[in-house]
Amino acid sequence: MRAVMSCAFFLVLSSGLTACYVVPERQADGQVIYQHYPLPPVGTVAPARVGVAPGGAAAPANLPTRLYPINDIATSTGIITGSVTNMMTGKGVFNVSYLGEVLTGEATRVSNDERRGVASAFSPKGLYMSCEYQMNTPYQGAGTCTFSNGAAYRMHIGGN
Repeated sequence: MRAVMSCAFFLVLSSGLTACYVVPERQADGQVIYQHYPLPPVGTVAPARVGVAPGGAAAPANLPTRLYPINDIATSTGIITGSVTNMMTGKGVFNVSYLGEVLTGEATRVSNDERRGVASAFSPKGLYMSCEYQMNTPYQGAGTCTFSNGAAYRMHIGGN
């Protein structure tokens, strides 16, 4: 009986340790940190990433964003990547990493035009950017962005 209990103890212990993994996170200053993140309990249903949320409202969509240089100042940094989370309410959350700084801000649709919008972001060290964009679907669009140092970029939202 003691051998069975010992075996059961180690089986439970080892199965509990396999239900964890490490997820990298980014702090406000851009530093990547790794933290323990337990898996959800068995039977937990993951929320939909894109589509219709409970109640019929559209669920927020996290869209990749790429910025391509269009002037000499921007050419020195090359292509920049970021993300926009479209809340499907005319608002969004905008994040981009530029020159070692993480800029965070928001995107807002312009009134009287469901497709056009503006986005602004700011870093803790004082770098800022302003963008104008037009969405051709809730998941894809394009525009231009200008940084406080004069760098200008063509922005592509969504896609692969």
